[in-house]
Amino acid sequence: MQIARVVGNLVATHKLGKLEGAKLMLVQPLNADDTPRGTALLAVDSVGAGISEKVLVVLEGRAAGEALGKVGAPVDAAIVGIIDRIDWA
Repeated sequence: MQIARVVGNLVATHKLGKLEGAKLMLVQPLNADDTPRGTALLAVDSVGAGISEKVLVVLEGRAAGEALGKVGAPVDAAIVGIIDRIDWA
């Protein structure tokens, strides 16, 4: 899992059947200090995240598909949580 920020959404008028009804979001992975790390990713949203929210993203295909309840769906990344706050020790 990694922390990312939702930076956009993607609209597709035609999708594979297993992805029908799925919300597609662009997420930017973040470093611990909230600076961008790497390039933005396309992730399927399973929790109703919105633009600019900080989220948890799972990046393994099988785990991502299962998080959506769509076993066998061709998903590489899925948003599985919205972060309210992070407390550093």
